[in-house]
Amino acid sequence: QAQLVESGGGEVQPGGSLRLDCAASGRSFSGYVMGWFRQALGKEREFVAAISGRGIIREHADSVKGRFTISRDNTKNTVYLQMNSLKPEDTAVYYCAANTNTQLAWGRVRLESEYDYWGQGTQVTVSS
Repeated sequence: QAQLVESGGGEVQPGGSLRLDCAASGRSFSGYVMGWFRQALGKEREFVAAISGRGIIREHADSVKGRFTISRDNTKNTVYLQMNSLKPEDTAVYYCAANTNTQLAWGRVRLESEYDYWGQGTQVTVSS
C-alpha cells in the first residue's frame, strides 16, 4: 500500500523559514517525479515545485522561485521543500504528490492530474 505522509508544517512569521518533509512508503519512489502543490482558502490547488526521479531536474513556480527549494533523498524515500523568506500569501495547505508514470513528459509536471499519489497535506500559516 503506497502512501505519502507530509510533515513539518506550522505557523511562522513573515520572513521566516520552514522545511516540509514528504515520506513515501509501500513501494520505491526513487524513479518517480515528485511534486509539491498547495491550496489556499478559496483558491484552487496550485503547483509549487517538482523534482525528477534522480533529483537532477527541478522546477519551481514563479511565485516561489528563489525562496523555495525542492530536494529529495532517495535513500530515505523522502522529498523536501525548504521554504525561506515566507510571505503571508504562502499560507496554504501543502500537499506532496508522486507521479508513477516513468514516461512522463517534463512539460506536464505542473499538472496535478498527472500525479497518482497524494499526501494528506500539512498546514503552513505565515502571519505576524
